[in-house]
Amino acid sequence: MSFSSTTGQADTTIHTPVDGLEQGEFDLMTFDGTIKAYYAAPAGRINVPVILVVQEIFGVHEHIRDVCRRFAKEGYLAVSAELYQRQGDPSQYTEIPELVANIVSKVPDEQVMADLDACVRWAAARGANVAHLGVTGFCWGGRLTWMYAAYNPACKAAVAWYGKLATGHGPLQKQNPVDVGGSVHAPVLGLYGGQDASIPQEDVRRMEGVLAQGNEAAKASKIVVYPQAGHAFFADYRPSYRADDAKDGWGKALEWFRTYL
Repeated sequence: MSFSSTTGQADTTIHTPVDGLEQGEFDLMTFDGTIKAYYAAPAGRINVPVILVVQEIFGVHEHIRDVCRRFAKEGYLAVSAELYQRQGDPSQYTEIPELVANIVSKVPDEQVMADLDACVRWAAARGANVAHLGVTGFCWGGRLTWMYAAYNPACKAAVAWYGKLATGHGPLQKQNPVDVGGSVHAPVLGLYGGQDASIPQEDVRRMEGVLAQGNEAAKASKIVVYPQAGHAFFADYRPSYRADDAKDGWGKALEWFRTYL
């Protein structure tokens, strides 16, 4: 399975311009050295709210960087770290099962949480307002969005795009969103596809039940299912992209962050 658009498919890839932004790659200091990261923020502004953008399994490629720029255009400092740089380079793989087996399954959640915390410290050092902290993520990052919302009490809002709810990607993931969803620190908006074979609708209903029985933030959380969408419906560079659902989801995500951040 190729990660890029199929040959002959109309180019639906969104390219957000950098004018009016500060943006670029940098070395992020974390618990065992540095890892690569990317940020985008409105130029010349400080004290802006922060959104952590958690990568797909493919790493911090151009689509994820573009998402950071989209948030920056909305007034946020957005930052995305290469969360499994230690385990390998996802750009060297063209088959998802091999990528999962050789890299993704070897990434412990504890490592991810620490690296996301490092992003928050970096943003604070740049003058951003980390008292208004949000997190969003896609696919692999969607699952981690739920996990970070349950992990960090400073998190104020989260938007999880088609992240697994009841399973992880390997034995190092000891818990999953259904295990921690009732105790999230921040309201989470979950955006899912009704035709997503990798996330059964039974898991979605189970998660909704967990949220309904949870704490105040869990009860404020919400899951939206787009009936005709499959997995990765927001990924504008892939054949799975569904423009209408992606546009609607993006609008809901922005409204969610405006409400809670």
